[in-house]
Amino acid sequence: MIKSWMVISAVAFAVFLLSGLTSSSDIQWFRRLQRPSWLTFEAAIPIIWTVIFICAAWSAVIVWEAEPGTDKTWLLMGLYLLLEIATMAYTPVMLKMRSLRVGTVIGATGLILGLMLILSVWKIDTWAGVLLLPYILWSPIGTYTTWQMTSLNPQDA
Repeated sequence: MIKSWMVISAVAFAVFLLSGLTSSSDIQWFRRLQRPSWLTFEAAIPIIWTVIFICAAWSAVIVWEAEPGTDKTWLLMGLYLLLEIATMAYTPVMLKMRSLRVGTVIGATGLILGLMLILSVWKIDTWAGVLLLPYILWSPIGTYTTWQMTSLNPQDA
């Protein structure tokens, strides 16, 4: 029998793989942008997001195990998936469109979806909600950083 954590991990990994559809010119565009002077932790961002996604997947497993197969659980799994898609779309969509404003909007959308999810999940299992806190705390930092970059790079806003 396939375990819930295996399915959730496979779906999360598939979305992750699809989000890597960027070209070297897209990446070069982003690398040349000016960053806020306080952004001294940029090298840690991939590690931070990895931890956040592991926590979110773990949260999804807890929710699934609490009420497996119910309509409510399927709806929440859809919200987890939508949150991951929105979050993972940030980089490729912003890079393809070469627009920091687009990145800011996608980041803000992720934050709203994350808040909706945590409010829904907390009622089912407190730990599932706690595991979404890293997303809720970090997402505004990324969104704010992108928004700050629009003023530093007005030609790429």
